[in-house]
Parts: sequence; structure tokens; C-alpha cells
Amino acid sequence: MIDDPNHPPSDDVRPTDIPVAFHKTEKLVVALLESASQAIVIVDRAGRIALVNRRAGEMFGYIPEELLGARMELLVPESRRAAHGRQREEYFQRPRARPMGIGLDLSGQRKDGVEFPVEVSLSAVETEEGTFGIAFVSDISVRKTLEQQLVHAQKMEAVGRLAGGVAHDFNNMLTVIAGYNRMILDELSNLDPLRGYAEEIHKAAERASALTNQLLAFSHRQIMQPRVVNLNAVIGQTENMLRRLIGEDIQLVMSFGADTGNIRTDPSHIEQAIVNLAVNARDAMPLGGRITIETSNTRIDETYAKTHMGVEPGEFVMIAVSDTGHGMDSATRQRIFDPFFTTKPPGKGTGLGLATVYGMVKQSGGDIWVYSEPGQGTTFKLYFPRVAEPVSPGAFEEPEHAHRDAAETLMLVEDETQVRELEVKMLKQLGYQVLAAANGEEALDVSQAHPGKISLLVTDVVMPNMSGKQVAEALLSHRPDLRVLYLSGYTENTIGHHGVLDSSVDFLTKPFTREALARKVREILSRQGPTQEQPHVA
Repeated sequence: MIDDPNHPPSDDVRPTDIPVAFHKTEKLVVALLESASQAIVIVDRAGRIALVNRRAGEMFGYIPEELLGARMELLVPESRRAAHGRQREEYFQRPRARPMGIGLDLSGQRKDGVEFPVEVSLSAVETEEGTFGIAFVSDISVRKTLEQQLVHAQKMEAVGRLAGGVAHDFNNMLTVIAGYNRMILDELSNLDPLRGYAEEIHKAAERASALTNQLLAFSHRQIMQPRVVNLNAVIGQTENMLRRLIGEDIQLVMSFGADTGNIRTDPSHIEQAIVNLAVNARDAMPLGGRITIETSNTRIDETYAKTHMGVEPGEFVMIAVSDTGHGMDSATRQRIFDPFFTTKPPGKGTGLGLATVYGMVKQSGGDIWVYSEPGQGTTFKLYFPRVAEPVSPGAFEEPEHAHRDAAETLMLVEDETQVRELEVKMLKQLGYQVLAAANGEEALDVSQAHPGKISLLVTDVVMPNMSGKQVAEALLSHRPDLRVLYLSGYTENTIGHHGVLDSSVDFLTKPFTREALARKVREILSRQGPTQEQPHVA
């Protein structure tokens, strides 16, 4: 017996207030215990378990009979049992209620030795047999997991704000550095002793540009131009490159689901994610091994969604990238998506590879999860929402060439003087006539004064007073055949929602090379048919 019916449980409750059913039957008490969502464990002063409910057995992996008479410390991790015993003795010296809202945050240990986080609230009851402590135990594993995901997301957001804040100015500077250096290289012969210095500047600018893009990717601020793609086709195009990257001592196995559905994403992000994961897997197998890339359709149910913040149940397409490498322990797994965290030796990695993959998957509305144990290899699973639409038409491809015979007239609008001067020189070197303006108002004046045709507007997106979109709209009202190319080093909040641009927007991210500018301008001017409708970009 746990309680004395003749002894009121508290000063506020009198025996006459308690229904007769409580005094005459234990069935209702048992039903209450067994229907509780929490584990209920009742112990005596000596720490022996006097009573448990079914939920306690389920939570800790025992049948109730195994727990009756056992020491309470059986349910506590071995490393904490001594301290727990002292705390229990202190509690019985001064029993008191400890509501769940201000309960203890502890760890429990299951029968198989696995530890898990629990929250415990305590109360005490006096009976004829003595004082008993009642512990109400909640498994808070799911809550802890979501809290960790939230902290990680907040950390990514904080670094992302920093990255976005510096991206514009930094990318503008890189554009100037790389652009003028390209011109210097054009003027230097292969025998010139200064050419080596210029080539090193070029390499450094490329590395700086790649670093900026990684920062923007993991912070969900990399510019996306999504379209509907078939995952098998996108990954298949990376096979030759992957084989070169991983080396001959590593076997690459591709296993694609026959009916794998379509997803909406930027295909270049998928390729970059696969490459990053493959390189990471290669580094985990210094003596060789096997990398397996699989695709399949899958459904994410309510259970998975509840334990993965930001994920909605539904139909998804999955990519699994597995290796036979050395694997990871729990502490490493918890940090692998953190920016700048790496287990590689100094100089062998920036710590942004997996953070970049994380950002690109999240930006596409998907989720990423890792399964790994020391010595057992690693599997990354990437989930992308499945769509019913057919694959989008392929992007226009134009052979690379640096110069043009026809001298179309372009208008360039850029508020940064150094960047504007460089872009004017680039476009003129490519054979175009260029009308330059430092802002939107000046662009309107230049357009009004120019009697001839202007084939293309090349404009920065974010400028004082008038944005690039406003400039384009104003010019299109007088020149409906004008085509538009947007340039920017800015990201998410200033370009589009979550860094995503409408598929009809022509956009070039700073910094860019002269060759990239040449291809993009030629692609736009070579299109047939009427000018596209102005899309939403900001």
C-alpha cells in the first residue's frame, strides 16, 4: 500500500473531498498509473524501487518485475550513481515537491547501457510504511535533438548575416582584382618574369571567390536559379569528374532508382554537394575503399518530421552517399555541419565542405542526416521534396568565344566607380558599344539622349535611390525590346526570397570573369523571340 486513506495527502485536501471510489478500489489508481505518459517510479528511503508503471519499463527497457526491489541507481548512468545516491539521501532528509517546470535535467540509462536525457520532477508521500519518493520521469531526447538543431540553425544564421554583410563589398573588390589581373595576363607573354606573379594573384582571387561562395552557401544565402531536374541525370553527369577526384584506389558505385522522381533545385548545387561529400569520403579512406551513391524515392512521415526541425512530411527524393572509411564518433557527428569545424590536418581543409552541403540542401527545402560509427563508415542522406512537374528545358549553351564582330550597344549601370570602369573595359574588349551610368537617374538620361537601339541593360541590383529592377522597369516602358542582365555580390535579403531567383531572371554573381560575362551576354543576345516578361527579383 502506498497511501493511507485516513491520512489526507496534503493540508489542502480532506478525506471527505476524495471520492469513495479511491478508498474502495485500487483499480482506478492502477489505471491512472498505467495511462500516464511519464514513467512513474516510487522509491523508499533506502533507494529501493517499490512501484513502477508500465511506461517506466518501456522507457528504461525492463519489465516492471525486474525493477521492483532494485536500487533506484540502476536507472542512472554509472558515472553519476554515487552522486545520485547522496542527492537521494539529502532529499529524504528534507522531502519537498519539485514541479516539472523547475525539474532536474538528468540522464537515464536503459537496460542495454544506452544513456538518454530525462527530465525529473519529484514529490514525497507519507504512509504507514514510511516516506516514499515519487519520481515522474520524461524522456526528453526529441526535445534535446530539436534544441540542438535550433542552436545550430541560429549559429548558421548568425554567421550567415556576417557573410551577407560583407559579401557585396568583398565581391566587388574581387571583381576588380580578378578583372584587371586578367587584363594584365593578356598583355604579358609566357616568357615575361612578371607573368608568374600575375598568375598567383589570379589563383588567390579564385580561392577567395570560392571561399565567399561557400560562406554564402552554408548560410542559405547563395543565389539559386532553380529548375526542375531529374536527380539521376544530374548525378550521372558528375561520374567522370568524381572518378578523377577520388583516385584509382577507391571504387565508385552508382546505384540509381529506376523511377526516381524530379526535384526543383539549382542543379549546380547538387553537383557541388555530391563532389564535397565524395571528397570528404575519399579523405576518410586513405588506404582505399568504396564510395556508393544511391538514389530513391522515399516518404518522410510524421515521426521523422517531428525530430527534424523545418521538415514537413511528404514525398521526397533521397541521395545516399556512403563510404567504407573510418567513421565518426558521436562528438564529431554533432559538429560536422558547423562552419570551420574540421578533423583534417592544418592546411588540408577549410571546414566549410559539409557546412556548404548543409546550407544548399536546406536552401532547396530539403534535409540532411548522417549515420556513422567509428570503424563502420559513414552514410549521408540528402532529402529533396519531390515534384510532379516535368524536367525543365535545358539551359542555352553557346560555344565560348571572347570577342564579337557585331557591335551591339549595351547600357551598364553600376554605382561603384572601380567596378563600373572595369566592366566597361571588359565589354568594350568583347566588341560591344557601351553606355555607362553611375545610377538609375543617369541611366534614364543616357537612354533618352541615345537615338539608337540598346540591346541589353547590364545593371547592378542594389544601388542608392533606384534599384536595378526599378531601372529595368523604367527603361522597358520606353524600350520594350530591351533585355536585362542583373549583376550583384549581394544575396538573400536583397536579391530574392531565400536567395532564390525566378528561373527567367538572367543573373551573374560577382565576382565573375570576363569569359563568364562574355558567355552570359552572348547567351542573352542570341535568344530568339520577344523579350521575356520582367520577373520578380527583389
